Amino acid sequence: MAKRRKLTNPLALTVMVLLAERSMHPYEIAQTLRRRGKEYSVKINFGSLYTVVQNLEKHGYVEVAGVQRQGNRPERTLYGITEAGRAETVDWLSDLLAVPAAEYPVFETALSLLPVLPPEEVAELMETRKVALEVRAAALRGVLGQLGGKLPRIFVVETEYQLHMIDAQLEWIKSFHKELVDATIGGIEEWRSFHETGEVPQDWQDLDEQEIVLNPERKA
Repeated sequence: MAKRRKLTNPLALTVMVLLAERSMHPYEIAQTLRRRGKEYSVKINFGSLYTVVQNLEKHGYVEVAGVQRQGNRPERTLYGITEAGRAETVDWLSDLLAVPAAEYPVFETALSLLPVLPPEEVAELMETRKVALEVRAAALRGVLGQLGGKLPRIFVVETEYQLHMIDAQLEWIKSFHKELVDATIGGIEEWRSFHETGEVPQDWQDLDEQEIVLNPERKA
């Protein structure tokens, strides 16, 4: 089970990982994140980067390591990681890699609510999503093709994972779309009736009276 942490923003972990390499000022951190393409794997708000660094300093994970002077530019404060920060980085990253977390992707949220739309409309939307994902997958394959010969694989594994997850989602969407088009998905009669009559089917009402356990980790 993942432990509770003083900071939970993945950007804070990313900053600590960079500072474990060398001391940097926040602007250099932002430049490095952009140069390495981390905005595609970490939700980054560059405007809040200074606040993230300040919070890391507040909790003793980073500290002022010096001041950088370059020509007539304003002085820039350099930050370095502390021993406590190194320990937190290793522990936090280990947890993220080893312990599956409930992340609540918005697509899953949408799927849980889809009966409010007619099945025919959902089928069209799934087709639209499929096309968009195919374009994204092609772009990622292009990126991997370009970077594969330039970078060690360890630096592109997150892109590999993103592509793998898109391919898996595409496979599921194609199967789901076929069930919608062929009207073979379970419950479609009630689903259509709901949109034709505007009345909630009795079977759906009966479900509200039952204790249904969908979480495999939760006991019935």
